[in-house]
Amino acid sequence: MDNFAQAIHQLQSGALQRPEFFAQLDRALANTTDSAGRLLEVLSTEHRRKALPIEVYTEVQHRIERLIAARQREGGDDTFVQTKPGARTVRDPSPLPPMPPPGDDEGEPERMKGVGDTLNGRFVLEECVGFGGMGTVYKALDLRKLEASDRKPYIAIKVLNVQFRGHPKSLIALQREARKAQALAHPNIVSVYDFDRDGQMVYLTMEFLQGKPLSQVLRVQGFSGMPYAQVLPIVTGMGNALAYAHGRGFVHCDFKPGNVILTDSGIVKVIDFGIARVFQKTEEDADVTVFDPGSLGALTPAYASPEMLEHRDPDPRDDIYALGCITYELLTGRHPYDRVSALQARGAGMKPQRPAKLGRAQWHALRCALALEREARTPTVARFLADFGSTGLAGRKGLIAGAALGGLAIVAAAVAGWYYLERRPAPVATAEAPAAAVSEPSSAPPAPQAAPAPPTAATLAAALARIPCSALSGAVSGETVEVRGFLSRSVGEQGVKNALLALPGVASVKLDAQQVDADKCQIVSTFAPYWVAHRQAGGGAAMRLAGAAPGGKAELTEGDSLMIDVTTPGAESFITLDYYSLLANVTHLLPNPRARDSRAPANYTATIGSLGEWGIGAPFGTELVVLVTTPVALFDTPRPVSEPSAAYLSDVAKRLAQIQAQSGPGRIGVEFLQISTRARRR
Repeated sequence: MDNFAQAIHQLQSGALQRPEFFAQLDRALANTTDSAGRLLEVLSTEHRRKALPIEVYTEVQHRIERLIAARQREGGDDTFVQTKPGARTVRDPSPLPPMPPPGDDEGEPERMKGVGDTLNGRFVLEECVGFGGMGTVYKALDLRKLEASDRKPYIAIKVLNVQFRGHPKSLIALQREARKAQALAHPNIVSVYDFDRDGQMVYLTMEFLQGKPLSQVLRVQGFSGMPYAQVLPIVTGMGNALAYAHGRGFVHCDFKPGNVILTDSGIVKVIDFGIARVFQKTEEDADVTVFDPGSLGALTPAYASPEMLEHRDPDPRDDIYALGCITYELLTGRHPYDRVSALQARGAGMKPQRPAKLGRAQWHALRCALALEREARTPTVARFLADFGSTGLAGRKGLIAGAALGGLAIVAAAVAGWYYLERRPAPVATAEAPAAAVSEPSSAPPAPQAAPAPPTAATLAAALARIPCSALSGAVSGETVEVRGFLSRSVGEQGVKNALLALPGVASVKLDAQQVDADKCQIVSTFAPYWVAHRQAGGGAAMRLAGAAPGGKAELTEGDSLMIDVTTPGAESFITLDYYSLLANVTHLLPNPRARDSRAPANYTATIGSLGEWGIGAPFGTELVVLVTTPVALFDTPRPVSEPSAAYLSDVAKRLAQIQAQSGPGRIGVEFLQISTRARRR
C-alpha cells in the first residue's frame, strides 16, 4: 500500500512522468496484498487531496480492475466471477502483463466512466466509494434533486466493470438486481431505486449511506474480536435482513463482511442482493430456466457454503453459513476455518474452536450455523437469532453480566473508535463487491409472495422472554407488535425491535418501555415472569410516589421522605414492598418489624411510609422499588429490615415458585418503580 500511495504522490509532485508512474504502479499492484476495495479507497483519498487528471484516475481504476482477475490468495473477500457456468475460477500465479499508459492506442481498453463524469446528463460521479468483482460504486450528485432543492441530493451509483459488461447476461443481471432489491423494503437492507444505461455504461442507482463496510472493521490491524454484548446487535441487524429476504423467497448467495454496512447512525445495512436467486420457485417464474444468476458464478470462497461451491440449488442455509462465519470473526477476529473454502475445511475435517468467554448456549447456536453439511446446519435465521441471543443461564449467578446484549449506540461508538486508528471515514455507498442478479420475469413484476402469518401470542411471549434483563408484555395487531414494560439499557430499544422484527409476519414494533441499568438485572429477571403473567391475567397491582402525578417522573432529593402509594389487585392479597439500593442491599418497607401484618383487601389504596420514616441518602442515582402481591404471605417469619439483595432474591425466587404452583399463574402481582435520587445543593 505504501508503494501504491507513494507512486501517486510522485506523479502529483512531478517526480514521475506518466510512463514511469504506470510502470511503478504495475509493480506496486503486483506485490500488494491489499484488497481492491482498499486500493480504490486510497486512490479516492489521494484524488481528493490533489486531483489527478481524469484519464489517469480512470486508468488506475482499470488496472485495479484487472488485479481482481489475478488475485493470488485463496479465500479472499473479493467476489470472483466465472465466465462459464459451473467452471472453477482459475487464477494464474503470474501477474498480468502491464497495460500501456493512456495515449497508446494498442491494447487500450474501453474507457470506463469515472470521477468527474456525468451519466445521462443527470448524475455527476464525485467519488469512488466501493469496488468489487462486478462493479464500481460512486457517490453521485443527482442534478435533478439539486435543482429541486432536495436536502439529500446524493445517491450511490454502481457502474458495471468493463469485463462484466462483456458478459452476455450482464444487463439482465443488473435489471434483476434492481427489480429484486426494490421488492426488499426493510430497514436493514439498502434501498435500490432503478437501473439505466448511458451508452455502453450500465448502472444501478441506490440509497447513499454514510458509514463503512464491516470488512474494514474486521481488517483493522490488531483487531481480535468484540465482546458478545457488542456483537449481538450487529448480528441481529444482519439476521433481520436475511430473514426478511428468505421470507420472500430469496437467498443472498454472496453474503460477506463487505456486503454489510455499519452506518454512522449505528444502523446495520445489508447490500448487494444482486446475485440472489429465488429458492421458492413458482410456475409463474417462467424465465428461471432462461436466466439464472447463479450461472454467473459469483461468490466469495471464504464465506460460500459447501453446497454453493458444489453448485447445488440455493437454500437459506447457505446464507446462514456465511452469517455464522461473520459472527465468529466478530467475536474472535479470526475466520472459523482459517479462510479456506468450506470444501477444503470439510475435506480436512477442520472444526472451529469455541470463542473465549462465549456462553454454552451461544456457542451451540454458532456451531450449528457453521456446520459443513447443510442438513446439520441451523434451518432458519430466526432460529439462529433466537438461539444465539438466548442466555441459557436462567437462575445462575452472574446471568446479566454475561448476557447483556449491547445496543446499536454502543456498536456505533465502538466502530468509530476502531476507524480512528485508520483514517477519517470516507462515505460508503452500497457495495464493496457489487452485482449480479435474480430470477424474475423480465417484463412482468415479481410474482407475489404469500405474506407470513403474524406471530401468535405464545410465539411473541416466547420471543420476549428470551430477551435478557427484561420484563416485557406484548400484543399483536396485524403486522404490528406493541410492547410495554422494562428492559436493560444495554439491550436498548433497538435490540428489542431487532429481535421482534426477526419474527415472521412482523413489519413494525411499537415499544413503550423503561430502561434499567445493569445492576437492576438480577432483580428484574427474578420478578419478570410474574410481572408478565400478572398483566396477562388482567393486572391491578400498582404504585407511585406519594403525591406524584400519574406517569410523572419519580425523583427524590437527599433528605426527602420516601412514601409510596400502593394499589392492590382485585382480590385480597398480602403486600410486600422492597427498596433495592445502589449498595446491593434491600430494605423491606412492608412488612417490617413494626408492621408485620401486610394483608390488604381487594382494590385497596394505601400510602406506605410517613414523613421522617425513611429518608433519602447517599449514594445517589437510580434505585428500584418492587411491589409484590401474593394470595398468601410471602414469608412466614419476619426478614431483617435490611439484607444483601442477592441472598434475598434467591429466597424470593424459590418462594414465588411455590406460591404459583399452589395458586396458579396470574395470582402473583408485581410492579416496578424506578426512583432517581440526587444530592441536595449545599
